[in-house]
Amino acid sequence: MALQIAVAGRSDIGLVRPGNEDCLHIDEKNQVYAVCDGMGGHQAGEVASLTASEVIHKSFSHFRDGLLNDPLIATGRSLLPNGEILLKAIRLANRAIYVKALGNPELTGMGTTIVATAFEADIMAVAHVGDSRAYRITDDGLEPLTRDHSWVAEIQTTHHISEKEATSVVGRNVITRALGVRNTVEIDFRTVKIRPGDQFLLCSDGLCGFADDDEIFDVVRDIRRDLTKLVDSLIQMANDRGGSDNVTVIALEIRQAPESPLPELDVFTLKEESAATGEAENQWLVQLSEIKIDKPLSQPPSGSGTNKLVLMSLVLAFLVVAVLVIWFLPGK
Repeated sequence: MALQIAVAGRSDIGLVRPGNEDCLHIDEKNQVYAVCDGMGGHQAGEVASLTASEVIHKSFSHFRDGLLNDPLIATGRSLLPNGEILLKAIRLANRAIYVKALGNPELTGMGTTIVATAFEADIMAVAHVGDSRAYRITDDGLEPLTRDHSWVAEIQTTHHISEKEATSVVGRNVITRALGVRNTVEIDFRTVKIRPGDQFLLCSDGLCGFADDDEIFDVVRDIRRDLTKLVDSLIQMANDRGGSDNVTVIALEIRQAPESPLPELDVFTLKEESAATGEAENQWLVQLSEIKIDKPLSQPPSGSGTNKLVLMSLVLAFLVVAVLVIWFLPGK
């Protein structure tokens, strides 16, 4: 029995930001899905999130066997191949972003969050850095599969208070981990068993930063089997609440999954690379850079920014027609 997954996803610019620094990664061939939320301004965040997506794509599509068999970049864990590649690809993405920023002063300080999944048999690997999230959708609500790397999450844990209370203390958007800000990175990783009918949600904090889990589930509950409508409705909710951030959502449903005796793995943190591992990663970056991607996996941002562009194009076309009409009027 082959693994079959239905997917819908969209990235929206929102109503306020001049550009979209999120990146939507949907790779149905390799069954890898990710949401990246860039930061840095002046399009640097967009560069960071797109770089992460491209490195992950190249790692799975072009260097799968090489990455698996290179002992110099081993994770030191006994993992299924797709989980192993996912962790190595995220490490390489971190280093690629960091190196790119070193070579261009305009990109200094750029970075991106990431939440990513990779599937194999009846196992879903989940890896994340930052505050983009993964959920399992159940009949009763949303089950978080990730824990934010943020000051809010830290204060919640240490002071045993709600997210709302913690946010009032430190505010939003203060993350404690991101890809690209340092040459090494710590990644949280887990695996979960899947079965037909299971549904999952990946999102940037453009959604979960403006609605709590119960509010998101209120939207999801009655439309959960229509993945496209689910994604569109969640993005609409984010925009109805002001649309002050880019928002990206991926919805997944397991249609068919082969059973296996493989167990789940509890969450663990893959520690930062050693200096020797870092040197080996640098060599891999050279090989990655030689591969050109003709068609990006991520889609152009949709929503208000796109609508504004269409409107401006229509106005410009109208003005051109008006000028031509006036020019050719009798008597000219």
